[in-house]
Amino acid sequence: MKMKMAFATCVQLGLSCIEEIYRIGGKLDLLITLKDEKAKNKSGRIYLDEIATKHDVPLLKINNINDQEVIEALRVHGIDWLFIIGWSQIAKRKVLETPTKGCIGMHPSLLPVGRGRAAIPWAILKGLKQTGVTMFKLDDGVDTGDIIGQGTIDLDENITATELYKKIEAMHVTLISRYWDCIVNNNIILTKQNEADATEWPARKPEDGEIFSSMTMGEADRLVRAVTRPYPGAFYKDEDKIIRIWSAKTDANEGEIKLKDGYLTPIDYEIEG
Repeated sequence: MKMKMAFATCVQLGLSCIEEIYRIGGKLDLLITLKDEKAKNKSGRIYLDEIATKHDVPLLKINNINDQEVIEALRVHGIDWLFIIGWSQIAKRKVLETPTKGCIGMHPSLLPVGRGRAAIPWAILKGLKQTGVTMFKLDDGVDTGDIIGQGTIDLDENITATELYKKIEAMHVTLISRYWDCIVNNNIILTKQNEADATEWPARKPEDGEIFSSMTMGEADRLVRAVTRPYPGAFYKDEDKIIRIWSAKTDANEGEIKLKDGYLTPIDYEIEG
């Protein structure tokens, strides 16, 4: 007998995964999302009403993934696996243990490298040649669960957060397609993460996007590319105004913003009072 599956998301990346499940002939037994009024101004917020109606699947709208009504719904629908993808709240043990098999998440790095938040900006800031997405079984830790599968993404020296975000979303869909049959037929192989290789990348705040004249051209260029849309953007304080920079070019000899070893010239930018 095939597994009964549920999916929790409130962003486009998760909806893209749900659409892929149905595209490949899969089926979900329960959808979970935030209540309509919650996070309505948050970038990327989506609603699942249309896809729930289209495929006649129950839709539960909640305040928090750890609410008792989530536990009860998972039990009532006899859920074996719950996907929690594109969801900012951390699921606690009670939720993780309610589906008979557990919960599945995805993380935009090649775990155990890059645990934590802001994996997309950090991959660019660190000048990595490669990153990826990891599908894994959620546990009590942060991005520490057993790995189901991974997909790698090559990075070039000019990639922006906008471009990498699209590649990350596409890889989420690819992994769903690649491992769906194994999951629903109980054929997955779980691989423990090697703690010796583990790294944790710290959270980032909007103020971390500030460009300083003490930076090199390489550092400033990476920062602009790493925190451009959908992130808050890099910025430079020029006396009483702030220049919000979405794209820029560097030059050793001339430009608008003096750096340690050259100049940065904004291309796409806004001036804030």
